[in-house]
Amino acid sequence: MGINRNILNLAVPSILANITVPIVGMVDIAVAGHLDASSLASVATLIGGVAIGTMLFDLLYWNFGFLRVGTGGLVAQAFGRNDMKAAADIFSRAVGIALLCSVLLLVTQWLFIRLAFLVIDCSPEVEELASTYFYIRIWASPATLSLMALKGWFIGMQDSISPMVTDLVVNVMNALASIVLALGFTAGDLAYEGIGFRGIAVGTVAAQYSGLACALLIVFFKYRKKVFSGYGLSDCVSSFKGTETRRFFVMNTDLFVRSLCFIGIYIGFTTFSAHYGDLLLASGTILMKIMMLFSYFTDGFAYAGEALSGRYIGAGDRGNLMRTVKFVFVWSLGIGVAFMFIYAFAGQPIMKVMTSDYEVVDMSMRYMPWMILMPLAGCAAFAWDGIYIGATASGPIRNTMILAAAGFFITYFAGLGVLHLLAPGAPSSAAIHVLFGAYLIHLIIRTVYLSLRYRKDVLPAVPVNGLGN
Repeated sequence: MGINRNILNLAVPSILANITVPIVGMVDIAVAGHLDASSLASVATLIGGVAIGTMLFDLLYWNFGFLRVGTGGLVAQAFGRNDMKAAADIFSRAVGIALLCSVLLLVTQWLFIRLAFLVIDCSPEVEELASTYFYIRIWASPATLSLMALKGWFIGMQDSISPMVTDLVVNVMNALASIVLALGFTAGDLAYEGIGFRGIAVGTVAAQYSGLACALLIVFFKYRKKVFSGYGLSDCVSSFKGTETRRFFVMNTDLFVRSLCFIGIYIGFTTFSAHYGDLLLASGTILMKIMMLFSYFTDGFAYAGEALSGRYIGAGDRGNLMRTVKFVFVWSLGIGVAFMFIYAFAGQPIMKVMTSDYEVVDMSMRYMPWMILMPLAGCAAFAWDGIYIGATASGPIRNTMILAAAGFFITYFAGLGVLHLLAPGAPSSAAIHVLFGAYLIHLIIRTVYLSLRYRKDVLPAVPVNGLGN
């Protein structure tokens, strides 16, 4: 019962915060879907503009996922050893690197977007809207990257309440600001017309800096004495030297490769959808947002697995490590089964919340059966990610994503070949079925590979005689 209590104490706050993340993404899509399109573009084009604009930031920010992932595992092991000096050093290192990376993004923003649209296939109208979104939202990058590092640090400290509060501030502010700034509001004699499409991006910028302010206040009031007592500027500077810094960068090189593979799959899915027109791009985008509902639930248990496995590895407690793995999987499987039923019986009502365009809804419903399969295939993959990150086993995490990305693209192009061979006149909508099949294959590869490597790459991190309490 003790392990389950620890898992739930860490997972439930993360889930509560994560619920707001897809909701905010849905709000962005929904705001675009309800803008007055008469003088701008079609509803599908507006949704596509948000989809491509969001994808551009995923392309950027997923490259820096190591700021959260690597930080969380290392801090969890420091917590298990009760080494608060190491935890403070990791904080300084992660936030410092986050700020340096954000400067790089701001300096290279124009080059990046020009290169991006050399490979992204979409209509000129969608490209123009996506570029407008990008050039506004990029100014949130210092806050966004710093929040990645801070979230990983909180989780490593076995603290899921603080990132929950921070995420709620970001996501609620994002939703409210995007709605008000884009659509406007009327309250009695007070009226604001809104600034249209640009308001979606401006709302995101305001929300990110609000979240960063919240997170830094939490660090100051909650951890100033426990972790940073006696920690000075010289300690901060020295945190960038020595073997631990080299370990940080070696580990995060692997995680960077993992991020590139994630990016490749996500960009592949979005650009392949865009190739078949704005309607299929809008449908594919909305379905991926709906699938994120599941992943953000199961990520709560992945975060719990990350925090607890790192803690017990740091403490040399093999018994509790194995119990953590067992129960994290039980909870994750339960979430997966629940979402299979949600997608099966509530798919269409969820779609109608996303957009009032019935053509987009009707097209999306053709692919809902794929959504029913995704949770069962993905629950183990997400759970393993958390366990391996806590163990700082970055090599297998890198390798499985290389294989998964290869599986995604091979399945997609081979599937298209078979489709064209067997049904030369098949409509474009049939290719999206192939695309969803390729995404399912990538989840299965991740699950199988990490399951086979568990006893070789995770368990040896603690001695056999570490039997726990």
